[in-house]
Amino acid sequence: MRCLKVEAGLAENTLTAYRHDLTSLAGFCADQRIDIKTINIRHIQAFMVSLREQANLAESSIARRLVAVKLFLRYLHQNGQVNEDVSMLVEAPKKWQHLPRVLSRQDVDKLLGLPNETDDPLALRDRAILELFYATGLRVSELVGLVLGSVHLDIGYLRCMGKGRRERVVPIGSRAVEALREYLTILRPQLIDGASSDRLFVSRTGKPLDRTNCWRLVVKYARQMGVAGRLSPHTLRHCFATHLLAGGADLRVVQELLGHADISTTQIYTHVDNSRLKAIHRQFHPRQ
Repeated sequence: MRCLKVEAGLAENTLTAYRHDLTSLAGFCADQRIDIKTINIRHIQAFMVSLREQANLAESSIARRLVAVKLFLRYLHQNGQVNEDVSMLVEAPKKWQHLPRVLSRQDVDKLLGLPNETDDPLALRDRAILELFYATGLRVSELVGLVLGSVHLDIGYLRCMGKGRRERVVPIGSRAVEALREYLTILRPQLIDGASSDRLFVSRTGKPLDRTNCWRLVVKYARQMGVAGRLSPHTLRHCFATHLLAGGADLRVVQELLGHADISTTQIYTHVDNSRLKAIHRQFHPRQ
């Protein structure tokens, strides 16, 4: 883990996920009485089977765990702890590409308007968070990591630190700017109450808002829309990308805004939504 943090510069959230994945491998090896120094491709294949059949993980989750396993195996070989580098022999299972859940523009408008309909004292903060998610497509870890100095409302831009510690600049729309100004002017000073904190979004007690509470915030409003359990901060990121592309935005620009290292990750958003698909079918199929 120390090597990945120092040499690869991986984010803390990624390191936490990799640590969990390798703990899973260590548990499997202990159960099967496999010495890690003698691990081979058959052991890794058996580990994959256990993830699918016992842990009931999807192919995408197994593939993600194998990334950590391959890095670990390569590390063992490079440091002379195993004789053979079996990481090159490990192949991830083929992943079925699930299309992300995307709300219509009307549903997004409804969601973003919900904080205005409540008397919750944190409504101004919640509105600013929801508006910013949709306006920028930030990941939840990127949003809660924002500091006051990274947001420039006068010119409508923010700077955020993404995966791999890559910094990017993202524009902020006028509605999000308005919501942020209101939060920063009226509510945030009350929450901070004289304490010194440079974090943009804070909790009821003035402490930095964390990922879990930000997630709960979005789910709370999702319940009010009747979509509990199916809507998360990442849903708004999906909506951001899909609606941009539907409006004619260039795929490369959307890739840059999302902070994707590989454009193939962005291409999933080029899917056609169901309503448009049905309209095209109705218009052009000879039996309609």
